[in-house]
Amino acid sequence: MVLNDRIEYQDMAEVFPELLTLFLEETDQVPEDPEIMQMFIHLNMMDLEANRKPEGYNRKGRMRLIFPTNRMELYVKGSSKSGEVVRVTEKLSKMLIRNGMDHELEWNALSCLEI
Repeated sequence: MVLNDRIEYQDMAEVFPELLTLFLEETDQVPEDPEIMQMFIHLNMMDLEANRKPEGYNRKGRMRLIFPTNRMELYVKGSSKSGEVVRVTEKLSKMLIRNGMDHELEWNALSCLEI
């Protein structure tokens, strides 16, 4: 999901808790301990509020939510089942659109990096 040129990281701060929660729910990766979830949100929010690239969710697991360094974008990376990546990406995209975060979906732009 390539974000509109007018969007900066700090603009994502308002929607990020919902974005991360939706991502973790859809990928069955919600931490059992609510404090862990709050820590993930807090660490990312510190970066976003300072207008820096956040970590996203780049932990070992079924899927990752990645914010690459080279441009304003985020993507879902999965270790298998590309259909699941598409489904989760589309859910996140709809949530961003609903919250006024303009972006474009670019499918397979990172196919050379797949595991």
